Amino acid sequence: MDHTAHREGSTHDHHAHRSTAGKGAGGVTWRTAAKATLHCLTGCAIGEILGMVIGTALLWGNVQTMVLAIALAFVFGYSFTLFAVRKAGLDLKTAVKVALAADTVSIAVMELVDNGIIALVPGAMDADLSDTLFWAALLGGFAVAFLVTTPVNKWMIGRGKGHAVVHAYH
Repeated sequence: MDHTAHREGSTHDHHAHRSTAGKGAGGVTWRTAAKATLHCLTGCAIGEILGMVIGTALLWGNVQTMVLAIALAFVFGYSFTLFAVRKAGLDLKTAVKVALAADTVSIAVMELVDNGIIALVPGAMDADLSDTLFWAALLGGFAVAFLVTTPVNKWMIGRGKGHAVVHAYH
């Protein structure tokens, strides 16, 4: 009997260890964090590129164009979550609260990193939409923003914040 209890305990311990393999604090996998970050990045990229195109078409200066691009990045980033939780049955007021809770930090970090890189790359702010430098700085900024934001999302999800709020409605 003791032998069976010992074996069950060993099996249980082995399964518990295996179930948390590859997970960090809070049992969140890097894959989950990367998917959450990619979700935000998609909305940010759509909004930011649209803002750059609109600002350029209207012959706006760098500051006005960047403000529009950042604002649209937040709008599109929030809208992806908003539509998903509305589809899951949440009323509009609750859905807006969930989207704000889920995405604000992620989008803010992503925009800070991405726009910081664009601002720091010599000539990128003055490059035209048809210039390779503009697109290289923008896409490079998105890549670095993804790498910086993924650990932030992993940490937040592991503490029941950020995209963890959305997961309750899936």
